[in-house]
Amino acid sequence: MHRRSLLASLALTLAAAALPAAAQPSNKPIEWVVGYAAGGGSDVVARATAEAMSKTLDAPIVINNKPGAATNIAAEYAVRAKDREHILFTADFATLAANPFLFSKLNYDAQKDLKPVGLLARFPLVLVVGPQVPANNWKEFAAWLRSQPEGVSYASAGVGSPHHLATELLREKAGLKLTHVAYRGAAPAIQDVLGGQVPFMLVDTASGGQFVASGKLKAIGVASASRIASMPKVPTLMEQGVADYEAYAWQGLTVPAGTPDALVARYSGALQDALASPGVKARYEVLGVEPLPGTPAQMAQYVKAERERWGRLIQANNIRVD
Repeated sequence: MHRRSLLASLALTLAAAALPAAAQPSNKPIEWVVGYAAGGGSDVVARATAEAMSKTLDAPIVINNKPGAATNIAAEYAVRAKDREHILFTADFATLAANPFLFSKLNYDAQKDLKPVGLLARFPLVLVVGPQVPANNWKEFAAWLRSQPEGVSYASAGVGSPHHLATELLREKAGLKLTHVAYRGAAPAIQDVLGGQVPFMLVDTASGGQFVASGKLKAIGVASASRIASMPKVPTLMEQGVADYEAYAWQGLTVPAGTPDALVARYSGALQDALASPGVKARYEVLGVEPLPGTPAQMAQYVKAERERWGRLIQANNIRVD
């Protein structure tokens, strides 16, 4: 897989180098729209990647944060941009996989209005509990959950967030009785787990990793297919008996539909170079996130599978935002 990604990146780079001047982005600033506030994990990923891409493209990239409505505000802004050759947009799990099923009406169609450039990163999820929970692994935690006659509440970063849907998938696979408590973002949810108001949550490593490292939260297991570099001693939930359980928060880079294919190839080549650079890898590692190199076609395939998977879960459990 790694070799195929390298070959794909080389092909994109060579193709972009052969493009006529009209297909190359000018040195006019490129706007990168991020649907989350400055300073968060998504913003840091975008800024680190943009800095490296700007060197390849020989053009400045300016981050424009437009948080709110589960990326819908940013998505609508991006797809309606007048200068379609100088805009990029971080489309993520919410934009591409969950929102089409969570909202009764959207002012854009992610499948039709956005073109994939390439995946950016995935944020591993870890099941964490507060210090008051008498469990240190999945077996102990599952036994404690089942001993609570009224069921147990869990926190998430919001309705339809990867944290919420990944916990619903866990509830489904393990046959648990759980009640969802939605917060406006991961930070307040974490604070209530720390304070004992809610016993547990699934949190992304960028938001919760520091609390696990400091011992303030106990990591029961990670939702990845294999152990993650930032928490090598924490076993996966699959290792501990939760069969076929894997979930991530993830992001990809997109452009508005109608952007010339030649320019998409140019942007994609610059993205692959950025993801392979030591500086970007180091910034991602500090956050606890994993780079996801690949072509626009590979991103489209990944998004299709994720949309089908999470769309089924959302519809089966009648989860709605409006």
